[in-house]
Amino acid sequence: MKTKKERAEYIGRKLDELYLEIPIPLDHTNAFTLLIAVLLSAQCTDKRVNIVTPALFKLADTPQAMAKLAVEEIKDCVKTCGLANSKSKNIKRLSEMLIGEFNGEVPHSFESLEKLPGVGHKTASVVMIHAFKIPAFPVDTHIHRLAQRWKLTSGKNVVQTEADLKKLWPPEEWEKLHLQFITYGREHCTARGCDGTKCIICKTCFPHRKKPVITKKA
Repeated sequence: MKTKKERAEYIGRKLDELYLEIPIPLDHTNAFTLLIAVLLSAQCTDKRVNIVTPALFKLADTPQAMAKLAVEEIKDCVKTCGLANSKSKNIKRLSEMLIGEFNGEVPHSFESLEKLPGVGHKTASVVMIHAFKIPAFPVDTHIHRLAQRWKLTSGKNVVQTEADLKKLWPPEEWEKLHLQFITYGREHCTARGCDGTKCIICKTCFPHRKKPVITKKA
């Protein structure tokens, strides 16, 4: 497969074969709990997040309830997640900001979401597409690595990777592809399990590739 378009068409078909129906891996009940779960997932597995959030959301599943909790109460629930100190403070502060600046609602724009403590572009993108169905293609380190292995981007940074992937597929496919990429990366093309020469997509797209692919960090 010589062109990006050819590879993208094959990859899309293969991912549909494997994951035609694919759920959001982070447990949530509304836009706010999704926002908190995504924030907690930084440097932490989704599995771990899903273990800690039930206790947190039992205490508070709205900005109004979360803002009333002390930082230590939040931290006690999420202490097994990485960066628990800063995440607990950010959860408290963003809840207060949602009340003070957004009438207690999670905003529907990238600009407003990215003003919230602990919320970067990737987190905002996840909330925008999964909670509000506004087109976005969240790119994390899993997707960034795969896009490089499959030569869908030159891989300088996640910003470029996001832009390159958006050019290859229409907006109505971004939500599904985001989840498919992540799941495939975890199951078949892991950081240690495949070096760009072992999984079915890598082997099919690049049958003559002999050397491992050295991916650039995000």
